[in-house]
Amino acid sequence: MATLTETYVDLETTRGSMRVHVFAPVSAGPVPAVIFYSEIFQATGPIRRMAAALAGEGYLVAVPEVYHEFEEPGTVLAYDQAGSDRGNELKYAKELASYDEDVDVVVTWLKGHEGCTGKIASYGVCLGGHLALRAGYHPGISAIAAYYPTDVHSATLGAGKSDDTLKRIAKLDASMLFVWGRQDPHIPKEGRELIHRALEECGADFEWHEFNAAHAFLRDEGPRYNPALARVCMSLLLRYLGEKLSS
Repeated sequence: MATLTETYVDLETTRGSMRVHVFAPVSAGPVPAVIFYSEIFQATGPIRRMAAALAGEGYLVAVPEVYHEFEEPGTVLAYDQAGSDRGNELKYAKELASYDEDVDVVVTWLKGHEGCTGKIASYGVCLGGHLALRAGYHPGISAIAAYYPTDVHSATLGAGKSDDTLKRIAKLDASMLFVWGRQDPHIPKEGRELIHRALEECGADFEWHEFNAAHAFLRDEGPRYNPALARVCMSLLLRYLGEKLSS
């Protein structure tokens, strides 16, 4: 008997159709939802396995293809130099307004989904960590889990490389979970300190965890994968989501 279903839905935005991969537990009633934002490579094998593992814990997990206005539905970028170059190119080509519209489209769809309780969290890794944090400005998001989010400290997300994610942090009502790798070259110590200071100064509801790990240490492909820390980080995520989405 299956414990999960894996499907997809194509949702309309003003910039075309956005494919959203949906991982759902087989359960008797509605469950909380999590919008899971991927790395720059979109819905790769590791991302799908992470989504399935989370769904297996009792969450309706939606994984949007963040580059839907640039790539064909179902496009997955390879974990190589060409894939990295293309992912980074699109990260800075996509408009901030498009990132934000995508959040609203997915939240609206989840709110109307019969399998969703109406409680929704955002979660992401790398680029997705930044998108999860930014998604928290939507009133439909009640909890944020940002794992090694890139470009937050430098405020360089999107077209023009000038985002306001951190500048608006004092207006964010959702609680936050941050997880970092101390050896991550994409978010140096100074960058982490800048974000932490901003959170402290505005009295934000957040928790903060740093590990001796490189960037993308949750990805179960490649030399940076740390399976022991990945297990710890999944436990942190499940405990956090259980606290924030249960009521």
